[in-house]
Amino acid sequence: MSGGAGGAGAAAVLPAPVAARCGRAVVLPQLLVAVLCAGYTTGAALGWGSTDLAMIMGDFGLAAGSAAATVSALLYARRVAGPHRPAWVLFALSSAMLALGNGIWGWYEVVLREPVPRTSLADFCFLMFAPPSIIGLLVLAKRPVTKAGWVCLGLDTWLVGGSLLTLSWILALAHAAHWDGRSTARTALSLAYPLLDIVLVSMVLALHFRRSAVNRAAVNTALAALALTVLCDALFTSPLLRAHYRSGQILDAGWFAGAMLMAHAPWVGARTQPQRKTGTVPRKSAGSLTALTPYLAAAVCTLGILYNVITGQKCDHVVLITGASVVLALVVRQGIMLLDNIALTQELAQQENHFRSLVQGSSDVIMIAAPTGVLRYVSPAAQGVYCRDPQEMIGTELAAHIHPDDLGRVLHEVRRFLAASPSEEPATRIECRIRSGAGRGGRECWLHVESSVNRYQGGLIFNSRDVTERVILQARLQHNASHDPLTDLPNRALFTERVGLALTGRRAGDGRPAVLYVDLDGFKAVNDTAGHQAGDELLTQAARRLQEALRVGDSAARLGGDEFAALITGPDGAEPGVRERQIRDIADRLRAILSSPYRLEGGEVRVGASIGIAFAEPGATPSEVMRNADLAMYRAKQAGKGRVELFAPQMQADAVRRTEMAGKLRRAVHDGEFTLLHQPVVELAGGRITGVEAQARWRSATGILFTPAEFLLRGSEPPDRRLDMGRWLLEHAVEQAALRYGAGHRTPVTVQLAARRVPDSDVERLLARHELPPGGLILELPGGDPQLPPQELERRLTALRGLGVRIALGGFGSGYGTLGALRTLPVDVVKIDRTFTEGVVESARLRKITGGLLRIAADLGIHAVADGLDHPEQVRTLREMGCLHGLGMAFSGPLDEHRLRGTLTRGDYPVPHDAPREQITARGRSVPARRSNAETPVPPA
Repeated sequence: MSGGAGGAGAAAVLPAPVAARCGRAVVLPQLLVAVLCAGYTTGAALGWGSTDLAMIMGDFGLAAGSAAATVSALLYARRVAGPHRPAWVLFALSSAMLALGNGIWGWYEVVLREPVPRTSLADFCFLMFAPPSIIGLLVLAKRPVTKAGWVCLGLDTWLVGGSLLTLSWILALAHAAHWDGRSTARTALSLAYPLLDIVLVSMVLALHFRRSAVNRAAVNTALAALALTVLCDALFTSPLLRAHYRSGQILDAGWFAGAMLMAHAPWVGARTQPQRKTGTVPRKSAGSLTALTPYLAAAVCTLGILYNVITGQKCDHVVLITGASVVLALVVRQGIMLLDNIALTQELAQQENHFRSLVQGSSDVIMIAAPTGVLRYVSPAAQGVYCRDPQEMIGTELAAHIHPDDLGRVLHEVRRFLAASPSEEPATRIECRIRSGAGRGGRECWLHVESSVNRYQGGLIFNSRDVTERVILQARLQHNASHDPLTDLPNRALFTERVGLALTGRRAGDGRPAVLYVDLDGFKAVNDTAGHQAGDELLTQAARRLQEALRVGDSAARLGGDEFAALITGPDGAEPGVRERQIRDIADRLRAILSSPYRLEGGEVRVGASIGIAFAEPGATPSEVMRNADLAMYRAKQAGKGRVELFAPQMQADAVRRTEMAGKLRRAVHDGEFTLLHQPVVELAGGRITGVEAQARWRSATGILFTPAEFLLRGSEPPDRRLDMGRWLLEHAVEQAALRYGAGHRTPVTVQLAARRVPDSDVERLLARHELPPGGLILELPGGDPQLPPQELERRLTALRGLGVRIALGGFGSGYGTLGALRTLPVDVVKIDRTFTEGVVESARLRKITGGLLRIAADLGIHAVADGLDHPEQVRTLREMGCLHGLGMAFSGPLDEHRLRGTLTRGDYPVPHDAPREQITARGRSVPARRSNAETPVPPA
């Protein structure tokens, strides 16, 4: 015998680098195996050309093939670690036995030129091929996890092996057992080959249905090699073929092919194999064949016995014993399976109860839809979520319950999901509206539902939950992010977006979009007097009026505070200028509507409206259009409020100029370009200096000194810059006054300052730092402050007086605010405005008014100071009217510190002597006036 069982393949996993290298060279090994097998088969079919070569190839050729399988298995076992390594070592040992047996066979035939003994060492080597292979297959097999599984595995193996043994005994083994009755050893040896082959075939079949899912290509190749080797062994066992067997015949080609396949088997799994996709179901045919294998084996055994009976042959005891054992094994196996099925049925029922309890107790609605879209199952949660009977929904179309506006999107997503690969996208999420029966008055309503969708038997499972509250909350948050919370009008961000859409989405015939910037005049006074709640109510009413007054297609917004905006779109007029007149008419109508009285809880309130208009120029951005409208609105407020102004390019130039001027002023303050002058306050009776008034001057690059009125007018400085100037003036005035006090000139200094910007704590720290007595500072306020509530202004002034600082009220008599301020504010000094002193000599009416103001101050116990006394006649007239103090060019203009100290050292000014009134009036004209330094000509901008 020159053949035997070959090596076995196994399921082994290659590391990723090995798999990558082998995958790139997968064609060459297969081609080499095919060429070797084809060459050997061709040589065996042609007889190798000579008897000697045939014996060499039939003996040592087979030995070389088995040796190659041995080396291949050992290399693979050494290279790859894992639980399957022992199997490859056993397969190497099995192939080594084949190589040794064929080598011994060749030693007799080729080297010694002797017939091989009927019982030789080669037979024992061939017999040792099967046990290692069988054990290796057991190592590779998928091991049962229970004792019943192990018993079923043994019974299945015996069912296959017993059936094959019965069939083989009937067909051939019975003759082999009686072929050579003179030698028991020869009979046992003759039976050992087929019996071991039967066991090996049984293991091959068992492994085929129980093999691991890892590296199937290597396992299948190894099984093919074993099947081919066992087939050749079976043919060799036949007495007819064995009697005429010679080395090198075609039968050896089968053994050689089995050895080559075994050598190649370990490395087949190294190439990249298509993996089973996650979630795919194994083929039903493989599972059915696995379950039917024991029954098929028992059927084969039964058919063999029936064939023996029908042909009239005598039933051998071996046949009866093996047949009976196969039937018994089948009965035992059936009993075990029956008990296992009962246990599985109970477990399945328990799991089904758990699943049913879980589904019925879940707050989510679970629906199963067939591939046709018909609902097969609806969980009881639908009653609580959808207010619908689940039984009534079963059998209906799923599409009938989805909102028509969402149906197309849902169907598109379902088709896309079903077309996708289950491994790449096992589930998806769909959000839509589902019909609900919980509407008021029995009407149906729609719920926002989020569903997790999974595949199920060609259909879909929907696990849905009600997310209506979340959707409403998201919509509310999105609305709040783009709308004003008080008036519910669009805010600045949304309005800017709409302006951008209007600029880019204009159609043919549409006029230029226009933006109206609206500011409520006098709103802060309402807030300060009536309270913020009344102010909010006024803003709400104004927003409602604005929205109702606009046309369809126009948009209103609240930009912040008391500022609103409107976007006007629509077709343009046919005649030139019609569009502008249309927008002006709309703006005038809005101004009139917004200026109408507002009814609040505290009564009726009136506010005005200043409106700026800006048209969208070609290429303009939304921010530019809104900026232009804002500039026009400020121009309307500067022109007297309650007006409508159209944006002109000059406004932008003016704004740029004001910005540049403000920057210059900031640099001037920082670089110390401002200086401080003082104008003496003189006692009109004797000319004694009783105080000084601090005045700031800006020394420009040309050397000209600008007064506050001049540089603030030129720069149109914002209030914050005026705040910085006021603090600078107070700081330096107190510092220089303290130095004069230290030098013995104890003359108080008057500083003009807005009370709202200087807390009493700052004044107290400033006086303490420079060691100036509080009586040395007089704070002059420009009448009432509209940006500060009267109660707060009174509190601050009272706190300042508590420190010892005296309070002066400037511009006395020039407005309603100053006269009304005397009623509540703690005032020590009033300064009569120069509008009452400039014409007091010529105008008898003005003398009466000024005299009345002086009497009011005297009755209240307040000192009066006349401003703007630039002529001696003014001094004499006011002195006669009872005014005690004054300042102006009749005495002195503003002085620097050096001249001021000289004047204070002198102590007084000469006062004009009394002159007959007839001399004054007879001339019919006034004495030429000296120009005040407060009226310094402003150089051209």
